[in-house]
Amino acid sequence: MKIVIFGASGSLGQHLVKQALNQGHQVSAFARDPSALKLQHQDLTRIKGNALKPIDVAAAVKGHDAVLIVLGTGPMGSIRAIGTKNIVDAMQYCGIRRLVCLSTLGTGDSGALLNFFWKHIMFGMLLRKVFADHQAQEKIVNESDLDWTIVRPAAFTDGPATGTYEHGSSLAGKKLKLKISRADIASFMVQQLSSDSYVHQSPGLSY
Repeated sequence: MKIVIFGASGSLGQHLVKQALNQGHQVSAFARDPSALKLQHQDLTRIKGNALKPIDVAAAVKGHDAVLIVLGTGPMGSIRAIGTKNIVDAMQYCGIRRLVCLSTLGTGDSGALLNFFWKHIMFGMLLRKVFADHQAQEKIVNESDLDWTIVRPAAFTDGPATGTYEHGSSLAGKKLKLKISRADIASFMVQQLSSDSYVHQSPGLSY
């Protein structure tokens, strides 16, 4: 499958690029500075661009089978939502259906899974703009007519891929550690490209 990854040079994006290539996909890595992606592979194409510019996004999306979004946030706390709107618009224009989009555990109906620290201190105060950006991003994806999956991981860690974690549209009643490695998140996201189990769903991920 030919896929384009937005946010490919970030800490999670680099895991995503590597795992997608390892699973035989042709990967276009979109980033403001794609040279930050040190990986070399015959099926990897680097695309320099800004997700906030519709013309950059439209050019990058064209000709692909699926799109993965792992955009970071910025000082204004709106890069995810604005960039995702540009990506969704470009996908609809080009007739590309499959979208796998990164969000965060705590958005939407997963809010009840968070403990006091994450709900009130982190997302309620310290990361309030980041959390609002995620919520706005999810609304854009939900309201599209794409075949989307929104992935909601717990806090990132630098651990290895374990393949052993809780995932599902409802994790209520599970004893969650509220953390998961970037490698496991990337693995789960790539798996969605060959599965329709979570189409139009927002699965949470956590150890």
